[in-house]
Amino acid sequence: MSKYIGAIDQGTTSTRFMIFDHGGHVVSVSQKEHEQIFPHPGWVEHDAKQIWKNTESVILDALKQKNLTGGDLAAIGITNQRETSVIWDKTTGEPLYNAIVWQDTRTDDICNQLAKKGGPERFRSQTGLPLATYFSGPKIKWMINNVPAVNGAVNRGTALFGNMDTWVLWNLTGGVQGGLHLTDVTNASRTLLMNLQTLDWDEDILGVIGVPKALLPQIQASSEVYGATSEKGLLKTKIPIAGILGDQQAALVGQTCFEVGEAKNTYGTGCFMLLNTGEAPVLSKNGLITTVGYKFGDNKPVYALEGSVAIAGALVQWLRDNLGLIDSSAEIEDLAQTVKDNGGIYFVPAFSGLYAPYWESKARGIIIGLTRYINKGHIARAVLEATAYQTREILDAMNKDSGVKLIRLKVDGGMVVNELLMQFQADVLGVPVVRPTVNETTALGAAYAAGLAVGFWRDYNDLRNNWNPGKEWQPDLNSSAKISGYNNWLKAVKRTFDWLD
Repeated sequence: MSKYIGAIDQGTTSTRFMIFDHGGHVVSVSQKEHEQIFPHPGWVEHDAKQIWKNTESVILDALKQKNLTGGDLAAIGITNQRETSVIWDKTTGEPLYNAIVWQDTRTDDICNQLAKKGGPERFRSQTGLPLATYFSGPKIKWMINNVPAVNGAVNRGTALFGNMDTWVLWNLTGGVQGGLHLTDVTNASRTLLMNLQTLDWDEDILGVIGVPKALLPQIQASSEVYGATSEKGLLKTKIPIAGILGDQQAALVGQTCFEVGEAKNTYGTGCFMLLNTGEAPVLSKNGLITTVGYKFGDNKPVYALEGSVAIAGALVQWLRDNLGLIDSSAEIEDLAQTVKDNGGIYFVPAFSGLYAPYWESKARGIIIGLTRYINKGHIARAVLEATAYQTREILDAMNKDSGVKLIRLKVDGGMVVNELLMQFQADVLGVPVVRPTVNETTALGAAYAAGLAVGFWRDYNDLRNNWNPGKEWQPDLNSSAKISGYNNWLKAVKRTFDWLD
């Protein structure tokens, strides 16, 4: 039996390949960043060809680090930035336009047009989603309408659409030489085109938005053997591709949140909290998203409520890259600790509008409460606090929708190494915050999905046995963050509304 499972983690700012052993421990990892392309205000794009080249590079590098070959892998799983949309030509393998990233807001007019009949909740009963620029369907419509190469390929019948999981899978399994055009239910549930009950593309919505079904990948489970790597590809051998999960659902699986009421929050480029609601979808009345959590093989799907925050770690990157206040993201904690509090300022990072629970596409970011007392330490602290306050808003909405009061929050993602942020998060929520020993739960969740499909792990209990708490932060009950700080945050958020006409 092969000793390891591999996981491709294709994220918003980088692509990684991670290799795990049976205990869920990291054996090897390789990571490469890709370019962030900003053609116009509110537009965010990626070069899909660069991402695929990086994927090839990190797979080979992670294997080489430990002198492994493809034969040492029992299977490979894929997890990915969701909603980021690419259309390519199946005869050439060439993307017909840059991938439009989930943060992109160019489809606002399309969403507004669709909302003229039925409002922003027009498709929620079928899809669990509001009409918003976040999702893939309007992005497809925009490319068909505005990119001649896409329109021509659609008319010729040679165009294929995918979120990044589908693009990576197609290339990994042969590309123009028979690559698989598939996605899983978690990614499909983020397109605004899949019916949550049937787990298939909704013909009525396709017709309304104007997306040809021939463009779309086949929808399958999150854990099953889809096919294998091409023998003519980079690994020169057939390795089962057996798991696909959108990144936040992968983290839910990696955190082993298999029971109703269990929740996790991932602190990455954005911030995403998911609550397991069981085998029946719960439609939100408080601005959350209803999504598929996972579907393993022939088992019934498990659904989740999700609160999505567009800008979290991306705000730290902005402080580094746009303002130059820090040289590396890790420096923000030290800078924030040069002051005892935020000095009375609040930073609402509505760079792409506001996602849950507001869905205000016309909002834009603000720093409010400025006085001459404020220095760069206060700004750094307000940047970190913005993530914690946004998470509190999501949790409040989740409690209202589910009726389940959270007793602790499992956390993961790049920002959870920041001890100051994690303590502040516990203070704002008033519940313990727990970081597992293996922090990279997104890649681990994809590995678990693939490993379950090929028998590398037997069942949920195998996976639960791998989860161990690494560090826990208890809330400071004397902190002002939970009440006065949060109330000030809510006032600041309201100031961002309707900035754009």
